[in-house]
Amino acid sequence: MSSAAVVILNWNGAHHLRRFLPGVLAHTPGEVRIVVADNGSTDDSLALLRSEFPSVEIVALERNYGFTGGYNRALKRIEADRYVLMNSDIAPLPGWYPPLAEYLDSHPDHAAVMPKIRALDSPARFEYAGACGGFVDALGYPFCRGRILSTVETDQGQYDSPRDVFWASGACFCCRAADFHAAGGFDEAFFAHMEEIDLCWRMQLRGRKIGVEPRSVVQHLGGGTLAADSPRKLYLNFRNNLSMLYKNLPAGSLWWKLPLRMILDGCSALVYLATGHLDAFRAVWNAHRDFRRRLPELRPVRRSVQEGRSAEPQGIYRGSVLLRYLFRKRFGNMM
Repeated sequence: MSSAAVVILNWNGAHHLRRFLPGVLAHTPGEVRIVVADNGSTDDSLALLRSEFPSVEIVALERNYGFTGGYNRALKRIEADRYVLMNSDIAPLPGWYPPLAEYLDSHPDHAAVMPKIRALDSPARFEYAGACGGFVDALGYPFCRGRILSTVETDQGQYDSPRDVFWASGACFCCRAADFHAAGGFDEAFFAHMEEIDLCWRMQLRGRKIGVEPRSVVQHLGGGTLAADSPRKLYLNFRNNLSMLYKNLPAGSLWWKLPLRMILDGCSALVYLATGHLDAFRAVWNAHRDFRRRLPELRPVRRSVQEGRSAEPQGIYRGSVLLRYLFRKRFGNMM
């Protein structure tokens, strides 16, 4: 039997640990270790864990390395065949783990699999951060089975079939430790946001696959670290998406897709400016500025990724999700 560890990254989230850890402990099989990786919290997270959750293992990091650096450092210290990366605001439903383990057992060519993710505050609906499996369109815009841009569907069983996807949500996914480390883990320059899409893309370029198993269901609160309208979140998403495209796109499409994407980002920035959202305008402007500044260090990263390319990724929608969204066509017809 493969060993497994649920690893929850925490930063000043004692309130989430107190609220969600009891459910994780209650609904996770006893043979699966529960580990909290603490990103240098300054609240009472560590004291809470030691006093109220003595069975939970702790990996204490000396400072906040972000989502990417925190997980990279913590997972190097955790010996297990499989990791479940789980946000601290996830409420797993009973029986959530065995389907993920069974999926990886029966799909040896898969590096990772994610559960169906519903919204905690509206359990009949999918949750924005992953829904029932992630994809990207031709220009790198991410979307999901059950969520296109800001539109989220009600879960009526329409996506209850397991299938290959492009990316598994960083809110909760199970991956083979060997694949995580072979791909180099998360890109720490991302800090947070888009890092799981980038990782899954690199895993696929190495010939591995990503799946979703809807028999496994978790609920996600969402927005626990940065609100949806946070300029910081907007900045990270715009900057990291450009970095992801630059690293992973093949040369034949990089030369036109990246400039086109930057033009579309500029159009978004102008809309923010015209509607008086100055913080959002500055976020996009700064994201592009910092992406360009990082190009010298990104070039060798891209070279390494492309030299290791042995397969083409699955789950890229060849059209534009933005156009389909504008015409209100159903997601089910897209993938």
